[in-house]
Amino acid sequence: MLILRRKAGEAISIGDEIRVVIIEVKGSQVKIGVEAPLGISIYRDELLQKILAENQEAAQILPDALQTDLMRAMFKDVKKSNPGFFLRDKENEH
Repeated sequence: MLILRRKAGEAISIGDEIRVVIIEVKGSQVKIGVEAPLGISIYRDELLQKILAENQEAAQILPDALQTDLMRAMFKDVKKSNPGFFLRDKENEH
């Protein structure tokens, strides 16, 4: 980790496209401004961690939902191509 000291009004450049400006320092709080291209997402770290955790949780749920949708689609196709398929299965049960 690079550690730099900056005063209000001073800036730090990251590459050619990102600039971090120290706007104000009050006690233990620092107000910063970030200049970056529109395509670069900028988040407070605690918000990014929350987003990542929610995405991880959603990724675990998604495969089950996809599997259910796939099974429905498969049975729908079986019913269309062979309408008596499910009736034969019920007849064999008795």
